[in-house]
Amino acid sequence: MKIIALVTSILRPVRFLIVAFTCALLLLSNAVPAFAIDSYQSDPKEATTQLLDIQRKTDEVERSAPPGLDKVQKESNKGLNEVQGDADIDQMKRPDNTQGAESVEGKIENFLEKVTGKK
Repeated sequence: MKIIALVTSILRPVRFLIVAFTCALLLLSNAVPAFAIDSYQSDPKEATTQLLDIQRKTDEVERSAPPGLDKVQKESNKGLNEVQGDADIDQMKRPDNTQGAESVEGKIENFLEKVTGKK
């Protein structure tokens, strides 16, 4: 019991700093997501054209008879899938556009080698 009293008496002057640090941490952790507002702001009309084209193709397929296998394969080979085509294909990560990318395991190994000085 005396140990608890001793520890609390020692921490009494530091208590204000602990409370102030905790409050500052809470304030900053709640304010940081607001900084994301200044990041890339897309133009509202930027994707509208692609979405309208996708919607038009979807409506056409919906109104017509079920497409045959040849037609589906021909349309699918144009891009990602039959309806979406190649919309935003340049933004997708796939093996042919990530050949030079380093894996997470490789990055961790490099970091650990730098920290331990083995590299």
